[in-house]
Amino acid sequence: MLPGLGGLGWGLLGIVAFSFTLPFTRVAVGGLSPLFIGCGRAVVAAALAVLALSIARRRRPSTVPVPSAAQWARLAIVAAGVVIGFPLLTSFALASVPAGHAVVVIGLLPAATAVMAVLRGRERPPRSFWVFAGLGAVAAMAFASLQNGGLGELHEADLLLLLAVLLCALGYAEGGLLARELGAWQTVSWALVLASPLMVAGTIAAIALQPPHATPVEWAAFAYLAVVSMFLGFFAWYRGLAIGPIARVSQVQLIQPVLGILWAALLLHEQIGAATLLGGLAVIACAALAVRTRLNREDA
Repeated sequence: MLPGLGGLGWGLLGIVAFSFTLPFTRVAVGGLSPLFIGCGRAVVAAALAVLALSIARRRRPSTVPVPSAAQWARLAIVAAGVVIGFPLLTSFALASVPAGHAVVVIGLLPAATAVMAVLRGRERPPRSFWVFAGLGAVAAMAFASLQNGGLGELHEADLLLLLAVLLCALGYAEGGLLARELGAWQTVSWALVLASPLMVAGTIAAIALQPPHATPVEWAAFAYLAVVSMFLGFFAWYRGLAIGPIARVSQVQLIQPVLGILWAALLLHEQIGAATLLGGLAVIACAALAVRTRLNREDA
């Protein structure tokens, strides 16, 4: 539908779609349990994935190759990161922290994705890359601890967010590489199908433990998380990474914290103070320097 978009254009479209994820998760946890949100959104997306794969295989079988054994193992990494880990961990974290707070910690994602791509590709970036990536991690943890009342005071929610960043970055890096072999939407669809038995079990358990009681607005937020954040957004994001180069396309992630803070203020009416703005800028700056350092090394 959008054939004129290059790698950066597709990547930007995906990041704009993802930028609503944390604010809408914050809305959804008002009436739905974190376990239901984390698992249920993947179940809905998996149903859409099965439908898309079935239609495509019936019309043009060559466009939907069945993954090999090695590719299934790599799809398990993608599923663990972006289908299971990130949705569940952020859902539980956002039950106790504001979306603006979470957005700053998640701002580590660009640098973390660059680190995972470096490790996955067995690259040897300059020492400055690791310095800037480390400074970004320190900035995010310092912000989180100061927001919690004092330096060194990291709460459980912040640890969940940091773990979510690591898992998501791993899923992004591996998914970007797989998208070049299987296709962009095919990669996320197969990952959703692979994770669906576990997600269905989790959804059933969530309903049994805490039956959903949500307002129409909360259900609408959940629908966005399931259809866009968990499914359609990856069509654009993985296509952008597949077109690449990954180092350049990954830079558009730097706008996600900015957009997330903006949506938290506009949609949730959260008070965005100077500490949040400064913390966000510090994390974004370190991530930008890390990604740029790696990019310059690749150009050289």
